[in-house]
Amino acid sequence: MNLDRRLLQLARQNPVPFITSVLLGVLAGIMLIGQASLLSRIIDALFLKNTGIEKGLPFIALFAVFSILRALFSWTSESEANRGALKIKQSLHERLLNKLSALGPAYTGSMQSGKLSARILKGIESLDPYFSQYLPQIALSLLVPSAILAVVFPSDLFSGFILLASAPLVPLFMVIIGKAAKKATAKQWKTLNRMSGSFLDLLQGLTTLKLFGKSRERKNFVVETSEAFRQTTMKVLKVAFLSSLALELISTIGTAIIAVSMGLRLWSGSIAFESALFILLLTPDFYLPLRQLGKKYHAGMEGVGAANDIFSLLQEPEPEQHGDTGLFSPHLHACSGEPVRFDNVGFSFTGDNTYALRHINCTLEPNRTIAITGPSGAGKTTFIDLLLRFIEPGEGEITVGNRSLRNIRREEWLQCISWVPQSPYMFNATLRENLLVAKKNATEDELTSAIEHARLGPFVSSLPQGLDTKIGERGARISGGEAQRLSLARAFIKDAPLLLLDEPTSHTDPLLEKELLTSMNKLIRGKTTVIIAHRLNTVKEADLVLVLDNGRIVQSGTHVSLMKEDGFYRTSLQAFQEDVAC
Repeated sequence: MNLDRRLLQLARQNPVPFITSVLLGVLAGIMLIGQASLLSRIIDALFLKNTGIEKGLPFIALFAVFSILRALFSWTSESEANRGALKIKQSLHERLLNKLSALGPAYTGSMQSGKLSARILKGIESLDPYFSQYLPQIALSLLVPSAILAVVFPSDLFSGFILLASAPLVPLFMVIIGKAAKKATAKQWKTLNRMSGSFLDLLQGLTTLKLFGKSRERKNFVVETSEAFRQTTMKVLKVAFLSSLALELISTIGTAIIAVSMGLRLWSGSIAFESALFILLLTPDFYLPLRQLGKKYHAGMEGVGAANDIFSLLQEPEPEQHGDTGLFSPHLHACSGEPVRFDNVGFSFTGDNTYALRHINCTLEPNRTIAITGPSGAGKTTFIDLLLRFIEPGEGEITVGNRSLRNIRREEWLQCISWVPQSPYMFNATLRENLLVAKKNATEDELTSAIEHARLGPFVSSLPQGLDTKIGERGARISGGEAQRLSLARAFIKDAPLLLLDEPTSHTDPLLEKELLTSMNKLIRGKTTVIIAHRLNTVKEADLVLVLDNGRIVQSGTHVSLMKEDGFYRTSLQAFQEDVAC
């Protein structure tokens, strides 16, 4: 579908503010015509006919009323257009965030953060001029000049024909120049989008660049990217100035022709002064909406360039969802003894024959602990992502009891899960707010209990504001071990029946690890637990160990049974024990 048509559809979803804006703009135009008529009559009566000021007072008062009404209508018209644009921006923000939520972390993780931020923030904001200025001006540039022509023709046919003949030249030049403007603006937006993504990547990786002495090399990249954006911006400005010149030239020539003709006809006495002044006052305002349309067109083009990226994101295919949308209670899962089965599950990130996981067949029995181990790149994280529904199986099926996982609402399924990743994300908020992510209505007793279980009590007590201390973006003011214990505290607070752990003690010292393992035994009790194991002392306690390699389950069983087999598990454990002995 045409991009402009899609933007118009957004406006049609909430048309009242835009219709109101246009109607008020037309009323402001009518007040303008009334002002011109009254002003020409007042000047003619007071300065040429020497009528007394007393007789002119009613017309002066009426002129003041028209002026106030025109200002009021113009201001309200702009306010309504801004209100309509604000609603569209709010709707787009909500749709984009919902879309990103539906696409999941697998999609957002594959995109540059800067590009996504540019679309959601700068992209949507750049649509404001299109809806608040350009769209209402299209209607006003047709209706207001038509209203002026309707009063000029009865007063003077010659002037009416000059205005009528010159008016089409304005949109004609605007279309000709507008094509170049649209192309230049689209290129400018692409450059800005690329620059935003690159700059954010550089800022996030600045520490790494400094450590490896590569920051000066990347400086040239920043200079080149900035220069490219400057050049594209200057091209847009050149086209905009050319457009303004053409529109101003047409309106100036039209106004000059009418002014000269009026002067000659006044000299010959073939037109009355009041009529001549009335038409001269209206002539610049006849061209004004058309000139404003050209200016607002350029202001709105940036939004059109951004809209292309916004709509492309909204059209991204979401993970497949099937028909059953019934409510799903968390207690129907592990607490009621329903196993989670992987039936010949496979997944490929590229959509070709390169599989991250393939032919996965296993059962996660309720109230059991399942450990997943294997070399780096074996598919352990992909296995967890499938359970979290960040991604959906490319082949095979995951079932909960006798129901397909696809048929359970993702939001309700995630309520059944507590997840402790290896690198948990911490928001730029207080400790309390970061903990309440797990359960927004958690009580103080629940928070205190979770903190104690995660062995965070002394740490929280040492902070100047306790739980109300801000920890910075991505937990910049806390250590990796403290961040991981905060993530573990979230799991204690949520207390979900399915627990997913990605080696939650990997950033802790041996003494703290022992304490946390004791606490985790309380957390695991009565839950179906899946642990990505890197440290084999965690694996020993598991009811079932799945060994992955190259996306397949190559071994499965208990610690004791796997130690009797030749394979990755026994080899890795022996290597681990040799390292410890050294």
